[in-house]
Amino acid sequence: MPESQPAKLETVHHPPASGDAAKKLVVLLHGYGADMHDLIGLAPHWADSLPDAEFLSPNAPESCAEHPIGRQWFPVGNLDLGDMHAGVLSAAPILNRFLDDELAKRGLTERDLALVGFSQGTMMALHVGLRRSRAPAGIIGYSGVVVGAEQLAQEIQVHPPVLLVHGEADPLIPVVALTMTQNVLTAAGIAVKSHVSQGLGHGIDTAGLALGGRFLAEAFAASARG
Repeated sequence: MPESQPAKLETVHHPPASGDAAKKLVVLLHGYGADMHDLIGLAPHWADSLPDAEFLSPNAPESCAEHPIGRQWFPVGNLDLGDMHAGVLSAAPILNRFLDDELAKRGLTERDLALVGFSQGTMMALHVGLRRSRAPAGIIGYSGVVVGAEQLAQEIQVHPPVLLVHGEADPLIPVVALTMTQNVLTAAGIAVKSHVSQGLGHGIDTAGLALGGRFLAEAFAASARG
């Protein structure tokens, strides 16, 4: 009998800077071998410009074989895009259920939601965010790549704006992944902004943080206008 999927994902959060109940929700999806603590540090950089936003960072559902203290959304294997697509498909129902639960808990809808992914988390954010029945306000993908590109045109349900940021010197997911991802998303009718950080490896720099903060503020404002 297959192992049952967890009903909940362990999380850490950063409450709204306003001190009031959350009116926006930014979900941070970490990369392979990291954990829920990895991206929550982005929240203080964006909190002032998003004072009504709660930042939520879940643990991926599986222990990571290569990094036992870390987590994974799915095994990476030999980095084959087909295998990673299968992994995303396996993890997507878990993430979708998590998003549904957290939005309902706060009385929010997808127009109040933004997804931010790093590396493997970007794969999850793009897959799930473009296939939900209602569009999130926006999606940011740091140092990642779209998987399931061949299926996207048939499966895409919504068209939220997307920001892609990548390090020019990324040794794990080469920067060409940004161009490929942007081309795939643009062909599917997505409005994409992108930025390449010169000399940056597999990480997020100050330029990427600033771009992300502005993008989120603009995306939530546009979503509120309908």
